[in-house]
Amino acid sequence: MSAYDRTILADGPVLFLGLGGAGTEVSPGGLPAEYHGSPGHTHLPNGEPATLFDGTSGQYVEVPDSEVLSVSTTGALTIEAWLRPDALVFPRTEGSGYVHWLGKLTYATVNQCEWVARIYSAGNTEGRANRVSGYAFNPPGGLGAGSYFQDPLRPGEWMHYALVITTAPDGPAQPPGRTKIYRDGRLRDTDALADYDIVPADTTSPLRIGSAALRSFFLGGIGKVAVYPRELPAERLAEHHAVMTSG
Repeated sequence: MSAYDRTILADGPVLFLGLGGAGTEVSPGGLPAEYHGSPGHTHLPNGEPATLFDGTSGQYVEVPDSEVLSVSTTGALTIEAWLRPDALVFPRTEGSGYVHWLGKLTYATVNQCEWVARIYSAGNTEGRANRVSGYAFNPPGGLGAGSYFQDPLRPGEWMHYALVITTAPDGPAQPPGRTKIYRDGRLRDTDALADYDIVPADTTSPLRIGSAALRSFFLGGIGKVAVYPRELPAERLAEHHAVMTSG
């Protein structure tokens, strides 16, 4: 077990997938993850394996639905992953030109939307070139409450991504519920669920990695996906980033 793995497990995730294998991987919490479409392999900054998605042939990893992956169960979730886009323009996008690369979201049946991580293609129609974001939804979908950062991205460069969704207020003068997004251990944006009247609820959607609703597919590497049943403090997320990149 690597120093990074020990650091993550010390924070008590309900799901932790290294994403360095094939077939079926089982999280320390017992949740299985099944690989679809035979994705390839790459390596994280610390040299450990990660999954390489080609963005075109329907490659993804799926974890069955569990209530521990829903904000409404715990009142808060922190969703964490290492992400490496290998292009600025993605071949299979949806909406205005974005990819849902991680999420608990289904369009095929009604009332099956919860949360999602998104990256925009450079040529999207909203002027959001390579924006990286995360959203919380009401079960019917539609507009979600989300936070983002929009930095110049370089293909082949790893980033540490963390999305927090909480139903508690940050303080007595704050509305209940927020999304927060971190890059490389630094808080970049925060937004209120009340801005879009979001009330998170549990659905039966599986969690998918490399895609979400199977309409768009990520091109690049993803590794070390973890979900925690609470909001992790900023200093812990910074520590996670430091352990991976310390050499």
